[in-house]
Amino acid sequence: MNKGFYEKVGEKLLELRNEKELSQAQVANFLNITQAAYNRYEKGKRLISAEDICRLADFYGVSIDYIFGKEG
Repeated sequence: MNKGFYEKVGEKLLELRNEKELSQAQVANFLNITQAAYNRYEKGKRLISAEDICRLADFYGVSIDYIFGKEG
């Protein structure tokens, strides 16, 4: 079974968060959302807003394309 787009984005967010050794609560606080909501982003169970994608790309110093898995 192929993973959905949001699951792939969630995996990338998890990877980036782990590289920075941050907790879900820390990233959620940055986005001003609950830890539970952020957890659903990482699991691909919640639609992430364009604004939050942009903020996370800036936060992690990567492109939006990287988060979307469009860069190699």
